[in-house]
Amino acid sequence: MLIQSAVAGLPLPAGQQDAARSLARQLTRTGTTVPAVTAGLALLTRLGTSEDIPYLSVLGLLRRLTRPAVDALDALDSRSAAVVWLSFYARGDELRPLVRALRRDEQRGIRAELVAFPAEPRLLSTAVARRIAEAARLPDLLGRHPSDTALLARAGWLLVRMGCSRDAPTDLLAYRDALTVYESVVTRAGLLPPSLGHHATLLSLALDLSSGPGVLLDWPPGRRMALLDSLERLLTEPRWASLQATDKTGGTEHRLRPGWIRRTGRQPFRHPTPPGRLRVEVVAGDPAARAPVETRVLLDGRPAVPAFFDRGPAHSPEYLLDEGRLRAGPEPSEVQLAEASCTEECCGALYVTIRRDGDQVVWENWQRPSTMPGSRAPVPEPAAYRFGAAAYDAEIARAETDRSWSWPARTTARLIKAGLMERPDLLSRWDAKRGWISSDFDDPDTTVVTFLHAPGLGSGKPGGISLQFRWAIPDDGTPPEAQAAAALNRLAEEDPKTYGQVCGGSLERAEELGFSWPQRD
Repeated sequence: MLIQSAVAGLPLPAGQQDAARSLARQLTRTGTTVPAVTAGLALLTRLGTSEDIPYLSVLGLLRRLTRPAVDALDALDSRSAAVVWLSFYARGDELRPLVRALRRDEQRGIRAELVAFPAEPRLLSTAVARRIAEAARLPDLLGRHPSDTALLARAGWLLVRMGCSRDAPTDLLAYRDALTVYESVVTRAGLLPPSLGHHATLLSLALDLSSGPGVLLDWPPGRRMALLDSLERLLTEPRWASLQATDKTGGTEHRLRPGWIRRTGRQPFRHPTPPGRLRVEVVAGDPAARAPVETRVLLDGRPAVPAFFDRGPAHSPEYLLDEGRLRAGPEPSEVQLAEASCTEECCGALYVTIRRDGDQVVWENWQRPSTMPGSRAPVPEPAAYRFGAAAYDAEIARAETDRSWSWPARTTARLIKAGLMERPDLLSRWDAKRGWISSDFDDPDTTVVTFLHAPGLGSGKPGGISLQFRWAIPDDGTPPEAQAAAALNRLAEEDPKTYGQVCGGSLERAEELGFSWPQRD
């Protein structure tokens, strides 16, 4: 990294470029140390030509040279870069047949393997999805098979995964053929047979085009809205709209997606008139794909988090809206809008200061990492934004009271959290303290209540390290208000440590306090 950064910043007058290119080729083809070859690769990132592609492709197969070789190839031939990247970084036996076909550049085999491999979210990070699309020359493949619905559906799913906010949706923005593939998928979407999976893909694409990273692509005037209108017409046809009444029995797809489609199906097509400077959209992604629930803040129609940060999703509505963090109070407040999917300590977070200035509200003093993912160039601080205070307050109030995105288990979690904030003694009497409360990541129809315990914690004088407990509350079909009241009543009457399960802390501490340590799969 240091060598690449140093070489990238070297001044290189036009008259010295040929000599620098010759030096780069000498270093990459005859160098005997990693630093020497890396310096050559960094120069070829700036000066390489098609002549260098075969050499770069071979060097990229060496573990310590993969990244600089891919960087150099990206500037010359995105397909070759993608093949090298996938050969090294694509994990999972399920991807190996596809990667082999891509390496051999067998068009028939590529199409067959592309539609055959199990495209589960665990296998398809945003980077893997983009590199597969690049290596397969997806626009050309779609052009050769215009009526292939399996290929069309897989192309749409690759776009959805590239824009997944839980990962790093810069991959969608970095995919040079994104506009072309969007056009192909949306304009031919009517060929797809109606199914819950296809409906989920098309609705996810619409959400990204309405308020997600798809907004940030370089669209011709009016084209993005035209594609959204096309998706709206299709998904409101009776043969597609009837899918939201699908029987919930069966696997995860049939259990989770019909309700999500009912709640979310109209959201990407509700365009505010006229559009304001600020819009707040709570977007719950496809639950079968474990997509997050995020508070998308749009500034002048552009989503702030992928535009300014792009290392993780926007925070949940429970964090930003339920606790009033976006309100403009009498004193300036620093608000974290998003945190890296790893941790803030690892890859940073996005902050903005919100303050009231007379009849205006100002967002300013943005804080974020100094570079964006995939780039070594420093990024400028975003500009300050000013909003009319009355319109700002009205939009935040609307977003805070809009619960149309929620579902029973999530609502139950919100009500339990509110009850514990109002009555902290429900936990403190058991030497416990409230932790994370929400719907379960793996099973969204289950409410999860976590809490910490250590002797003396309730009195504010804990003795030793705390244990973390997890209490799962499956949705029983009764109203969320009744389920939350029952949970709070149980906390008042029964020690939650007797029905919660230890999920964090240490084995030694659990044994010391007489609790069973969870068995790991």
